[in-house]
Amino acid sequence: MVEAGRHAPPSPPAGLGRALTALGDVAAEGVRVSASVWDLDDGTELLAVDDRVVLPVGQLGAVLLLIEVSAQIEAGQLGALDELERIAGPGSRAALGGGGIWSYLQRRRLAVTDAAALVGAVRDPAAVNALLARVGLEAVRARADDLGVRNTALLDEIRSERGPDDAPAPSVGSTRELAQLTALLAQGQVVGSAVSSRVLGWLSLGVDLSFVAAPLGLDPVSHRRTDHDLQLVNAVGSDRGVRSELGVLRGPRGGVAYAVTMTFDDLTLDRRLRVLAAARAVGVDLLARVR
Repeated sequence: MVEAGRHAPPSPPAGLGRALTALGDVAAEGVRVSASVWDLDDGTELLAVDDRVVLPVGQLGAVLLLIEVSAQIEAGQLGALDELERIAGPGSRAALGGGGIWSYLQRRRLAVTDAAALVGAVRDPAAVNALLARVGLEAVRARADDLGVRNTALLDEIRSERGPDDAPAPSVGSTRELAQLTALLAQGQVVGSAVSSRVLGWLSLGVDLSFVAAPLGLDPVSHRRTDHDLQLVNAVGSDRGVRSELGVLRGPRGGVAYAVTMTFDDLTLDRRLRVLAAARAVGVDLLARVR
């Protein structure tokens, strides 16, 4: 499923040189790097680093799940207030590994839109699995196909352990597709404006600002409104040796859609911190561009 990479042009547009240098430095240390940045106003590609390569992206495939949930709500196939049963709790092979919030709550049933909000906010594994059980993995895959998404996929439910018969990762994707999909959401073109707006609303709750969005200075738990003329909608996927983020960042000088993925051997904290520092360098350049 992996496609041959395409490296960034030798001279990126003004303002993205720091990002290219930082990504190149960690790539030279053995980190697998993929990045894609697009201008939201004129649709030009601002940065491409192996952006067609398909890599593990943690839980980011759940964005496709949210699109299908939103589309089914809009079509009347799924009720926004339909209740979902929490499939598993901590210690279950099927869901958790201690992540998320729902597994620590007393209520075992949540409305569809509440579960979707938990996915957008904290990539909640129990909520992902409950929504996936309701709408079906085949429906998510069919929706991705309808959208022309070929190299990005939700492969499996979230599991605390993966056996030999399980998909090796919960989802995979190319940063080119992830960035373009995010741009289409921002433009209201994914299924329709109502579907796109609902998905963006869920994603706008995201609290993970540890990767590309780290330098933006936003409040992790409250950044839905414009803050110092900045507006961010993002989602982060994380796994052992995997960090991936997609997002839309708008400022007074314009907007960008982006996706960055890095896979690395997570044997030392120093290696992980170098990866995070490279992602923040991308964030610094994106901030400079939109401000």
